[in-house]
Amino acid sequence: MIKRDAVFPANRHALYDAHQYSPAVRSGDLLFISGQVGSRADGSPEPDFAKQVKLAFDNLKAVLAAAGASFDDVIDVISFHTDPETQFETVMAVRAGEIGDAPWPTWTAVGVTWLAGFDFELKVVARVPAKA
Repeated sequence: MIKRDAVFPANRHALYDAHQYSPAVRSGDLLFISGQVGSRADGSPEPDFAKQVKLAFDNLKAVLAAAGASFDDVIDVISFHTDPETQFETVMAVRAGEIGDAPWPTWTAVGVTWLAGFDFELKVVARVPAKA
């Protein structure tokens, strides 16, 4: 049996231990990243929505970097929103500064009723670049 190849960022936050999950698992050259939220180091939600979205992207970038990847390596994104209609403009503004130029990854946005106290979450699959 092959053991999971878990990837943790340098400054792992409290949610990984509290909820018993890995931030990412590498399988071959693919990286499956758990939902990243706008959590502070103690695991609590950032109350300001725009800052929470930015922090979710920052947390995602930290996991990608720990695997030797960047947002340019992202293939697929699923974002979860507790109130998509009122949050969409803010998310798109933050997203525009984070994802870089075309071609962009695939992206699916889903409205949900509960995110454990958070209002936004990113779930990602990326391809880990070959080491030189």
